[in-house]
Amino acid sequence: MTFTSWMESIRQRTEVALDQYLPPASHNPTRLHEAMRYACLNGGKRFRPLLVHAAGVISGANPATLDMCACAIEMIHVYSLVHDDMPCMDDDTLRRGMPTCHVQYDEATALLVGDALQTQAFITLADVPLTAKTIAELVRTLARASGAAGMAGGQAIDLAAVGQPLNAAELEQMHIMKTGALIRAAIRMGALAGESLDTEKLERLDRYGKILGLLFQVVDDILDCTGTTEELGKTAGKDAAADKPTYVSLMGLAGARAFVDDLLTQAQHLIADSGAPGQRLKDIALEIVQRTH
Repeated sequence: MTFTSWMESIRQRTEVALDQYLPPASHNPTRLHEAMRYACLNGGKRFRPLLVHAAGVISGANPATLDMCACAIEMIHVYSLVHDDMPCMDDDTLRRGMPTCHVQYDEATALLVGDALQTQAFITLADVPLTAKTIAELVRTLARASGAAGMAGGQAIDLAAVGQPLNAAELEQMHIMKTGALIRAAIRMGALAGESLDTEKLERLDRYGKILGLLFQVVDDILDCTGTTEELGKTAGKDAAADKPTYVSLMGLAGARAFVDDLLTQAQHLIADSGAPGQRLKDIALEIVQRTH
């Protein structure tokens, strides 16, 4: 199977699984459930589910188990997007080429959608058919990546940094938490789901996840200033308009692109010895970088 075909198959699997693990729209409260499904089932790159499945190839995990892990982390990701788009945060009206949740419904519903998706993620993860020890580690991984030490904390730093100059170390720390934590967690969860990798291999994949998360953010910063709203499916140039610190504002466009190439080299080195099972992770890293070239 080609990499493009594999990506499409994982996206389709994820869509089917999300439909299964989200509450039916016909169940009360119907408006909340409908809005949850609107936010989750309207496409998207499904980047984090792709990482779960790619790491799961290395660990030999059951694909159905990986579907559940992928749904859990996608629910957390979507909840963060719903909240991020609200007027009290980035105040955006477009997400994945469609009206954002608070525009399509209302602010109160959007707030509840985020809250409910967060808890639904852990309901899904708690039911994976693995040992209690592994389930606990999966829950711990996702919770840490989502909370004050991860995504939520990174978002708080981001909000406080508007209009403030950040040095390279400060910018990296913010993005390791805000964007990188869930990417890193996706790889770790896929690796854990196979219940087969030793500590050294898990740590190596974890380091790879950290580098990949940073790579993803640098590319995102580049695309925010070079892409169009139609290409991105969200409002282009909003970081510059909001005076947010980015890798482009820190390094310039050429410097940011050079940093992307350096991060790709580091990532490839970390999984160089993973053989054929690691090919999907290598392909994903290249796919991220090609968006800037």
